[in-house]
Amino acid sequence: MDNKSYLVQMNGNGVHGKTAVNAKTLNSTNGKGVHGNSIHHVSVNGSLYPAKAKSRRQRWEVKPSEMSKNTLNPIRAIVDGMKLTPNPDKPMIALSIGDPTVFGNLPTDNTVLQAMKDAIDSQKFNGYAPSVGYLKSRQAVANFYSCPEAPLEAEDVILTSGCSQAIDLAISVLCNPGDNILVPCPGFSLYKTLAVSMGIEVKLYNLLPEKSWEVDLQHLESLIDERTSCLIVTNPSNPCGSVYSKEHLQKILKVASRHCVPILADEIYSDMVFPGCSCPSMASLSTDVPILSCGGLAKRWLVPGWRMGWILIHDRNNLFGSEIRQGLVKLSQRILGACSIIQGALESILNNTPQSFYNKTISFLKSNSEICFNELSTIPGLQPRHAFRSHVPYGEYKKYHFPDYKNDVDFTESLVTEQSVFCLPASAFEYPNFFRIVVTVPEEMMLEACSRIREFCQRHYRPGSPDSNYLDQ
Repeated sequence: MDNKSYLVQMNGNGVHGKTAVNAKTLNSTNGKGVHGNSIHHVSVNGSLYPAKAKSRRQRWEVKPSEMSKNTLNPIRAIVDGMKLTPNPDKPMIALSIGDPTVFGNLPTDNTVLQAMKDAIDSQKFNGYAPSVGYLKSRQAVANFYSCPEAPLEAEDVILTSGCSQAIDLAISVLCNPGDNILVPCPGFSLYKTLAVSMGIEVKLYNLLPEKSWEVDLQHLESLIDERTSCLIVTNPSNPCGSVYSKEHLQKILKVASRHCVPILADEIYSDMVFPGCSCPSMASLSTDVPILSCGGLAKRWLVPGWRMGWILIHDRNNLFGSEIRQGLVKLSQRILGACSIIQGALESILNNTPQSFYNKTISFLKSNSEICFNELSTIPGLQPRHAFRSHVPYGEYKKYHFPDYKNDVDFTESLVTEQSVFCLPASAFEYPNFFRIVVTVPEEMMLEACSRIREFCQRHYRPGSPDSNYLDQ
């Protein structure tokens, strides 16, 4: 028998019907086959497989997707390219890592751990959760953040794998390729990483260091056009540590309202402000601007590795409508994001964590911030920028006083080589000639780091002025 194969159209009973196939006969019937009117490729031995055109590829050529090629994390791009060789005589002090758990001095509260243990022991949360999260867990988040000015119900909450996924979903549901989003400068690098990979243009609006990093409202408004689909506002600010006043937030909302631009409010540091400072949510101040607020457990509860975040949908005048909500649900179904066990613990974490735990964390961060700011303020050639409201000081080095270094990357790289102190160059946040310091390290380590920075700057400092030739090297 030959090994030729033939095209055979089969009846409505499909492959499991009684139609006989003659190996050398083309039987044509009017059936619909397996998936409707279809023709199947059948070999003489009765095997069935779809007919395919011959591949035109003559050699292997597997290429990465455009999305992968367009994905770039500025922090990783800069840090991975730096030549970091610490001084072997001095232990490394990393003031660059935004993970509060690294040094072990900021553990989460025992009630948080117990909530996790109880969720595990219950054996109720070992399976798949709904893509948007368990209803009870979503209601717990809604109850925790609801206020008269911005009420929330469970249906207004989407649980995510950390705040990063919340930001990802929010940008994805609001923006199409070719649109543009407005991003603070300096700002969290993830916004650009996500947007550019999706074919979305990023427009940077300026923050003003001399005004405690407030938004340059005139510059912000000048960037808006008909393709602007989202305004990102980070409050409290990462990486600047500033906290906007109620009045300033209202001015931002007026700009968004005039141009009908929805807001993505990154509020992961919400409530992590120093005593005497208030931090109202944007939604509580909005009367007509719809807002997607992104948050999570990572910072306030000191558990970034648990990857629990959320989106709070604050619709105004039903401007988001059902389509944005349905879009978020569909996007959440791409992966089952938030860990089911942590969802099971979430209600207890939110309701039972004592205020004393929050107060202790804030007290430590405030103390370390003040130590850092006061120490750096007395170092020639440096000008620390701090809003005295939240947790992250920013240091500006006066380039004309340090002519040996061409930029902030070069400056911080040499600081590692000589003093084993690593501060993150602010070029990673689109803001050259500054560096960021994280103040979650133990107090004695903060003091030692500041002492080494002083020694480094004293060695390399040169008298000069902004008008000198050093500035443009």
